[in-house]
Amino acid sequence: MQFKKLSEDKEIYNALQKEIKRQSEGMELIASENYVSHAVLEALGSELTNKYSEGYPGKRYYGGNKFVDDIETLAIERAKQLFSAEHVNVQPLSGSPANAAVYFATLKPGDKVLGLKLDHGGHLSHGHPVNFSGLLYNFVQYTVDKNTGKINMDEVREIALHEKPKMILAGFSAYSRNLEWQKFQDIADEIGAITFADIAHIAGLIAGKQIDNPVPIFDIVTTTTHKTLRGPRGAIIMCKQKFAEAIDRSVFPGMQGGPHDNNTAAKAVAFAEALQPDFTEYSRQVITNAKALADELMKLNFTIISGGTDNHLMVVDLTNKGLNGRQAETLLDKVNISTSRSTIPFDQLPPYKPSGLRLGSPAVTTRGMKETEMKQIAKWIAAAVDSRDDEEKLAQIREEVKQTCLRFPIPSVISEKNGFANPSDDELNKLNNGFGL
Repeated sequence: MQFKKLSEDKEIYNALQKEIKRQSEGMELIASENYVSHAVLEALGSELTNKYSEGYPGKRYYGGNKFVDDIETLAIERAKQLFSAEHVNVQPLSGSPANAAVYFATLKPGDKVLGLKLDHGGHLSHGHPVNFSGLLYNFVQYTVDKNTGKINMDEVREIALHEKPKMILAGFSAYSRNLEWQKFQDIADEIGAITFADIAHIAGLIAGKQIDNPVPIFDIVTTTTHKTLRGPRGAIIMCKQKFAEAIDRSVFPGMQGGPHDNNTAAKAVAFAEALQPDFTEYSRQVITNAKALADELMKLNFTIISGGTDNHLMVVDLTNKGLNGRQAETLLDKVNISTSRSTIPFDQLPPYKPSGLRLGSPAVTTRGMKETEMKQIAKWIAAAVDSRDDEEKLAQIREEVKQTCLRFPIPSVISEKNGFANPSDDELNKLNNGFGL
């Protein structure tokens, strides 16, 4: 059998080329998205995708895993170093399965868990009624303060003392303030609860030493490996040694079969990148850019939940702008700015068309954009909202966004051998030298 090049599969190739063009010409403000390095993409597209490796290093159920063992061990050791973890499982395929594995390892169906409510910044897998977590476990939830938009730890303690959950969960998908890890642990210690942190959104900022690290404090911590960590789509679980056996058994054979070895290698590459000094500077700039974007939006009469941000994201309350989050997301797509709608605390609108819009700075920071560009992005957003019925004005904004994006090329250009446009050496050098700055 003769294998074809990707470019010979015209339907997929053409769609992929259009997506690369969209990424190159568009402004990515989705808080959970980022651009990976050429090295991460090489690992993802490697021959490791051919291998099956059920089990763990040194304890596989298939032969021929000597070098896969080396790779997975490297990924584990790098993650341990990056987050000061006692034990790491690098096999989870995504964030929700990682969270499920934690629950299965430590809880029984019906056990009580305390977590942040979804429309106050939590995540589906933190106990929402339509999610497996809410269906299998008895979640009680804390919220943000109505006046400040921030979590009130005294309220968390009151709920915990009254409900006595078996687990306390700290983590979010749309909350712009730092969490007080030690206070969560102190509350858990009072009632003998397990502490579980989901740092999927802020893992890169923790790795980059810009946000406090919960891993040495909490019993168990999960994170995805993309978002601010700027690796492949996947997840890891970190825990105290006393939970290691239960966590590993829960991932395999409890939740998954064979790990995706190409993804494991890409995780290892990303962890090595995050251990470099320039990743610390990248993480610092992510937060600086988010603050600049939030500040400029507030100057332009946009309401930011909690009045600002400590991390990479913000949630904009659009109530005073006369459109909902779904409408704003669609509108900004017209001008090549990608965003994601979001509920706001105490939202009066349904989740499909909520009152808010979530914005984030990781991807634009990877491209090399800084405060000047953040202020301009805020002005484009304001102009698009104000001129939403003016197609000529929207076209003008779209062109301005495109020209700015082309000055900051995306770093993940794949070579000719994989069927993509092959950049010149000068272009590759420019991309590689600018990556992460």
